[in-house]
Amino acid sequence: MTTTLLTTAYQAVDDKKGEDIVVLNMEGVSLIADQFIICHANSERQVQAIAKEVADKAAEIGHPVKRMEGLDLARWVLVDLGDVVVHVFHRDERGYYNLEKLWGDAPLLNMTDGN
Repeated sequence: MTTTLLTTAYQAVDDKKGEDIVVLNMEGVSLIADQFIICHANSERQVQAIAKEVADKAAEIGHPVKRMEGLDLARWVLVDLGDVVVHVFHRDERGYYNLEKLWGDAPLLNMTDGN
């Protein structure tokens, strides 16, 4: 089920033109989630659109959002789907928080294989 959720969330980010999408395999690295999806957008409006699309598409397959934080300011929106956590940054914030470096021991997943 996690694979379907991961694919659905990734596709939602991609459909709304999330930029520099990175998927980290957090299994064995963190108890927070199995996977992180990290991306950024160039405006607050686009950050909100990506986060809402992820929430909507996840709900369509039976995975309601457990928690969403940061939607109002749209600088860093966290969409907690349980096994998958999506981080949608405003472009200006992404480098500052640098989650890819923070979780540098988590392997990258290639979501474009077979697509």
